[in-house]
Amino acid sequence: QVQLVESGGGLVQAGGSLRLSCAASGSVVRLNTMSWYRQAPGEQRALVAEITSNGSTNYADTVKGRFTISRDNAKNTVYLQMNSLKSGDTAVYYCTRDRRALGGSVTWGQGTQVTVSS
Repeated sequence: QVQLVESGGGLVQAGGSLRLSCAASGSVVRLNTMSWYRQAPGEQRALVAEITSNGSTNYADTVKGRFTISRDNAKNTVYLQMNSLKSGDTAVYYCTRDRRALGGSVTWGQGTQVTVSS
């Protein structure tokens, strides 16, 4: 059974940084497309960043140049480094494993809250 456990969220001042972690069990992160989504109050979940099995990365326009997604294959963990945080980045951040391209489904973590104070 696949399990994704996020950590690293918290309260930070605008302009600060946080690093989110997503530890995976029951699946190998380097073999999958791993993504970070976020959901702010009253809004739909939106893709923030993704990293594919070949290492390609994609980012939402709103975070390009500020956020970096990466993975540590030895630790089977995906990270989201968030710099120059803004109040608009306040949301619950979710880690996902996406196997839809292989006929599978999306697995979601439980989410971690990020709050940016202005």
